[in-house]
Amino acid sequence: MSLIDTRTPDAKRLVSGATGDWEIIIGLEVHAQVTSEAKLFSGASTAFGAPPNANVSLVDAAMPGMLPVINEECVKQAIRTGLGLKAQINHKSVFDRKNYFYPDLPQGYQISQFKQPIVGEGTVIVSVGPDRQGEFEDIEVGIERLHLEQDAGKSMHDQHATMSYVDLNRS
Repeated sequence: MSLIDTRTPDAKRLVSGATGDWEIIIGLEVHAQVTSEAKLFSGASTAFGAPPNANVSLVDAAMPGMLPVINEECVKQAIRTGLGLKAQINHKSVFDRKNYFYPDLPQGYQISQFKQPIVGEGTVIVSVGPDRQGEFEDIEVGIERLHLEQDAGKSMHDQHATMSYVDLNRS
């Protein structure tokens, strides 16, 4: 989820610089895990604390011929979150392949959403303060998007002196 400050510049928040006044804008990318008994694209368990690679399906391990199937509960939770953020719920949502090669991603790509995420623009009200006068200000922060994506596995480099291991429990 990406957050965007949609306020107009406020003179009291500007910082003087050598070439003029600057407004400080901070962007956040927030990662949250959906609470579900099964992974986003496989029926494997999401139980925390399981031994390495105990919760891995054939889809997670990228076995040939295995196709991902979306977890309906994860989609419902994304929509509920979008409604809570007063965001646009897109009637058409598309998954993309984010290609990269690394041992913790056996498919060679991550299933994600970029061009058409499940949730579009929304807002959240944040109370900021107190300022020097003890006052608080409610600020409307824009949400750019909320999307679902498959998590990569976890590379473990501290299990052996000369080897690295991969745990696909969270993938």
